[in-house]
Amino acid sequence: MVKAALLAAHGWDDSAVEIRPVIASGDKVQDRPLSEVGGKALWTKELDAWLGAGETDLSVHSMKDVETVRPPEFWVAAMLPRADVRDRLIGAESLAALAPGAKVGTSAPRRRAQLLRARPDLEIVLFRGNVQTRMAKLERGEADATLLAAAGLVRLGMNDGVAIACSELLPAPSQGAVGIEVRIDDAETQAWVSAIDHAPTHACVNAERALLAELSGDCRSPVAALAEIAGDGIRLRAHIYSPDGDDCVADEATFERSDSEAPARLARALLAEATPAILAAFGR
Repeated sequence: MVKAALLAAHGWDDSAVEIRPVIASGDKVQDRPLSEVGGKALWTKELDAWLGAGETDLSVHSMKDVETVRPPEFWVAAMLPRADVRDRLIGAESLAALAPGAKVGTSAPRRRAQLLRARPDLEIVLFRGNVQTRMAKLERGEADATLLAAAGLVRLGMNDGVAIACSELLPAPSQGAVGIEVRIDDAETQAWVSAIDHAPTHACVNAERALLAELSGDCRSPVAALAEIAGDGIRLRAHIYSPDGDDCVADEATFERSDSEAPARLARALLAEATPAILAAFGR
């Protein structure tokens, strides 16, 4: 997607951009929760090494999997237009349609908390791996259902499952967004990449990541957030949970795009209302 956008923006031929595939550590370790084996850095460290060494000129990331605090020598210079932000439920027509005590596979603290809040009777089982791996686990009967990002399924040409409205399951921060990261001192690549930046997506994802930074949220923290363009401003909705879903604080704010402090204010408001169980999940 990024290569096609660059070729179209600059009129380059196919040979102008070379794709260097990498298998991230996050895809290699699939039998334990991400929080136990290194967190979100498992999705970026190989790409960071190549970019830092000059072996590549840019890295392409799923922004949902990028740590909130990045190495200072890198900069997310552009984002593609955001895809569907919703989750899809695979294995049932709705959360309500799941049988009592059904097993639902996920490794995400956010999804776990949301599922248990909606359906405390559910049994949550660990599901790690890429889309194909998780679908195979479902086929083998390791769970009755699972949740997957609609954006990932669409990009793979799959239309499985039922999309769950954001009013029922608010997505993870940055879900559906693809970011392009470059070296901070590489002005030439920055100029090339800036031509494919989708400013509304970039502004919304930056707001969600700023909220996450103020929460000190990491891969262990059950947090959902979605920023959307609202007129000339941004509307940011956010929920924080206890790991078992029993406790939840929800709030939102609408602010000017230039108000870079607004997401942090919203984060502080959420934490001010949080229960001890929620605060513990955010290291407070």
